[in-house]
Amino acid sequence: MFKLFLVGLGGFLGSILRYVTSGFILRILEKPYFPYGTLVVNILGCFLIGFLSGLSESKQLFNPETRTFIFIGFLGGFTTFSTFGYEVFNFARDGQLLSSLSNLVLHMVLGIGGVWFGYSMSKLI
Repeated sequence: MFKLFLVGLGGFLGSILRYVTSGFILRILEKPYFPYGTLVVNILGCFLIGFLSGLSESKQLFNPETRTFIFIGFLGGFTTFSTFGYEVFNFARDGQLLSSLSNLVLHMVLGIGGVWFGYSMSKLI
C-alpha cells in the first residue's frame, strides 16, 4: 500500500512540474506552431531517468521505495509520452506529415540521446 502512495505522490508532483515546465516553454515561444513544451518535457524526463538510474546503479543512492517514487511516480507523471503520441497522430491526421515525422524523429533521437547523456553524466560523479 505504501508503494501505491509513493507512486501517487510522485505522479502528482511530476504532473505539476510537467504542467509548469510545458507552460513556461509555451509562454517563452508565444504561440509556437510546434509542441515544443512536450518535446522539452520528454527530453528532460529522458535525461533525468538516464542520469538518476546511472547514479542509482553506480552509487547505490536510492532504496527500492525511492526508486519507485522517482522512476515510476515522479518521472511517470512528468513525461508526456501519451501526449506526444496524440500530437504525432494529429499532425498526420491533419495532413501535416512533415511536422508529424519531425516530431516523431526529434522525440526518438533526442529522447534516447537524453537517456545516454544523463547516464554518461552520472558516471562523472
